[in-house]
Amino acid sequence: MKDILARIYFIYGMLLFAITMIPVAFIIFLFRTFASQRTASKAIQTSFQIWMGFYMPAIFCPVKHVGRENFRKGQNYVVTLNHNTLADVPVSSPGIPGPNRTLAKVEMSKIPVFGYIYTSGSILVTRQDAQSRAESYGKMQHALEQGLHLCLFPEGTRNKTNEPLARFYDGAFKVAIMAQKPIIPGLIFGTKSILHPTKKMWAWPHRIEFHFLPEISTQGLQVEDTDQLKQQVYQVMKNHYVANKHLI
Repeated sequence: MKDILARIYFIYGMLLFAITMIPVAFIIFLFRTFASQRTASKAIQTSFQIWMGFYMPAIFCPVKHVGRENFRKGQNYVVTLNHNTLADVPVSSPGIPGPNRTLAKVEMSKIPVFGYIYTSGSILVTRQDAQSRAESYGKMQHALEQGLHLCLFPEGTRNKTNEPLARFYDGAFKVAIMAQKPIIPGLIFGTKSILHPTKKMWAWPHRIEFHFLPEISTQGLQVEDTDQLKQQVYQVMKNHYVANKHLI
């Protein structure tokens, strides 16, 4: 019986998502076409937050945010997040207080309508292309120079291991050091219970908590310190995840 209900719930969630994303896409089109880049960035973030502020409770997955006070006014950050399932996507960027950019696979842009919405707040990268990866650093630096936050998943892809976190890649920490911007580690809890790891068209409602931890400074660090910073952030995030695993 649960399998039947889970598939009905999945269809309900997808239909509601499709219906609600159409007006959002139109709003984003208007701002990208007629507003300045700064105004468009703020409007897009607000649109995301309003959209997900309605959508997540409507699919019985309310989101609680903890630690937003760790974002200092006038300071932008590289926000590093854990990544368990695709359910992290509608929670991550809208949950960050302020306009931000995330790094997205170029394949995401090919999804009708959603691709347009998602990539409007993203820096696209072709992972298999070394030149594209190199260019993404410059684009991320530019976003930080504009005062935007960066929303990055240092695991690179969904964590399919039995460990709290998969191994981290260097990119997020290298760009933070290069820009001399502080890092705010973030942990998303609960999304692993929403989407089944192996069953297709299967979902189950679950509460979500999004925790932001105190900032970690990069002042004075050099690119050579990337691995040390990466390990520091990894340990902080792992410790917090383990301490709050009851929320999973």
